[in-house]
Amino acid sequence: MGNASSMLTQYDIDEVQEHSGYLFSQQEIVALYKRFCQLDRNAKGFISADEFLSIPEFSLNPLSQRLQRMLDGLNFKDFVAFLSSFSQKASPQQKMELIFRVYDVDSKGRVNLKDLLEVLRDLTGSFMSEEQREQVLNHMLEEAGYMRDASLVFDDFVKILGKSGMKMEVEVPID
Repeated sequence: MGNASSMLTQYDIDEVQEHSGYLFSQQEIVALYKRFCQLDRNAKGFISADEFLSIPEFSLNPLSQRLQRMLDGLNFKDFVAFLSSFSQKASPQQKMELIFRVYDVDSKGRVNLKDLLEVLRDLTGSFMSEEQREQVLNHMLEEAGYMRDASLVFDDFVKILGKSGMKMEVEVPID
């Protein structure tokens, strides 16, 4: 599985399924491998952030810059593991863990008001003023019983954002 142009063996498929928590079928793993090989233009065995940006849905995503740091240099196994958070079979906990990683800019396991503001800024662009963003986040934190200077660990983050009913799913087209 080291060379992206090599064939995927049954052993590779089983290994990738195990690594991604069995959230994709064998057919889906094969389809994802084909897509991975298309993205890995230089057949290096991993996908760069620039190659990810060649995916229109990814490049148009307002959080693409944040996602890039998580995706740069993924090999196939890690590519599938990352995508497993978007599987219909993924638990709400798995989906929230990915969202938390997007918000946790410095990867220290905590999200603060600055991190929340940065993501909200990415999502809203010029549609909201900085003052409006701060008002929304202050209100959201207060409603959940947190102060403006709170540093949220994962459980706090879930308490605040977990009730939003976010839908994060991607369908893997199988040939």
